[in-house]
Amino acid sequence: MPIRLEDVLKHSTLTPADPVIRAAAGIAAQTQLRWIHSSEVLDIAPLLGGGELLLTGGQALVTATDKRRIGYIWELAERGVAALAIETGTALPSIPSSMVGAAESAGLPLIELRKVVPFVGVMEAINSLLVSESAAHLQLADQASHAMAVELAHGGSLDRILAVLADATGAEVVLTSNAGAPLASALPAGFAPAADPGAAVDAEEDRARTTHIDVSVRGIPSARLSLLTQAGGDVNLARIAGNRSVDILALALLQRMPPGLKEMAGAALIRAVDSGTNNWRLQQLAPAAGIPPAAQLVAIVIRSPGSRQLRTAVEQLLDRAGRHSASYADNEQLLALAVLRTGKTQEDRNEILAGLRTLELPEGSISAVGPVASGISAAPWSLTEARLTLDVGVGDALHPAARRGIGPVLDAEAFALERLASHSLDELQRTDFVRQQLGALLEHDEQRHSTLVETLRVWLDSGCNTAQAARELHLERQSMHQRLQRIFSLCGGDPRSTGRLAALHLATRLAAL
Repeated sequence: MPIRLEDVLKHSTLTPADPVIRAAAGIAAQTQLRWIHSSEVLDIAPLLGGGELLLTGGQALVTATDKRRIGYIWELAERGVAALAIETGTALPSIPSSMVGAAESAGLPLIELRKVVPFVGVMEAINSLLVSESAAHLQLADQASHAMAVELAHGGSLDRILAVLADATGAEVVLTSNAGAPLASALPAGFAPAADPGAAVDAEEDRARTTHIDVSVRGIPSARLSLLTQAGGDVNLARIAGNRSVDILALALLQRMPPGLKEMAGAALIRAVDSGTNNWRLQQLAPAAGIPPAAQLVAIVIRSPGSRQLRTAVEQLLDRAGRHSASYADNEQLLALAVLRTGKTQEDRNEILAGLRTLELPEGSISAVGPVASGISAAPWSLTEARLTLDVGVGDALHPAARRGIGPVLDAEAFALERLASHSLDELQRTDFVRQQLGALLEHDEQRHSTLVETLRVWLDSGCNTAQAARELHLERQSMHQRLQRIFSLCGGDPRSTGRLAALHLATRLAAL
């Protein structure tokens, strides 16, 4: 019988912790556990296999930034972790609301342990129960995998191969392409549809009973296997059997629809651009990937806990905006190249920026579009500048999102000054330059807790348009004029008549870093 999260929360080893569910409570009743693990490491997700109840004392969360805490939640959810239990106390009085919100959005049950219990005792007691269940699951999964291999050897269709998996797991099984197109599906024998087909489906419950597994062919993500366990079914068996079937399905896909040269060359091209491969290699790979070597193109970098799942949506966006594209997802980073049409370079680039801003990204995601590169040989430069934009712009992105149109999508062209300074000046030189240009303003802000440097930056960013700057800063026009008069008196006069405009503008942009 599957061991569920609600059963574990009532176990004698865990009830002294006074557990309470803070997020995704609707999923908890259906959540089945494969293992219990404890860790204080925030980068634990890649080391987990899915289905775990993760216990943590929260020590690392105390010093982590809010962005890192949210990323931690999404990484665990992306990995398929069953639930996260955080011990609160003196160091961490309560679970941050940002984590609760992220867990609710990600569908990850989040439990607060309000009292201290020995994690070792909890794990020993519960994992001993899970071990015997896991051994039975592995035996059934191996039998299913063998039966699928026999079906493949006898020339069975993808539907027949999936039917073996569906019967073994009691789950509805669907195989889709990266673009979401159905490739094959199967229902378990004796499947009984709902008495009322029009009844509302509980999305959270379905999510708790659904297992998603990526299927790669020759290292290229080519399809996704989804197993929806019937109500009361064994999710852990579906997860284990699904993972055991990946190699069989990859072989079946390779026989029926091998990945084309263009897709393979595109992934290889992105890796080559990222690693700084010699130009001759880029010239060789680009045509095979459908990218003319002399084309105008831009590089895109997306840092997100859900980078692999975003790949299809990003590829579709780039195909609409340009004519050819290539992408590669690795860990928490999605890299892409997009070819821009001749004569419509800026129009296509603007469309890519606008499209990225409409994508639904996991909390904590941020992306950048690099400058236009002339030819594939300049693609590494565009990629480098996109990454640099993320590095220099992430601090500025914390200012009001409307400013300079940034939000979670950064335009490398909007950070040209910062990128130039990063290449030309080291940190000490940048600090000295800012102090030389803005010393009096910085001293005023430090002593009086004012924001004159930011006011000057917004005013200069607006093209010295006082009315626009006042709107962005939510100030009355008279208050804006008073601030500018104070700034001018500290800077030695109106910079528009001193020849210092460019230097002051650069200094304010560097100060924001």
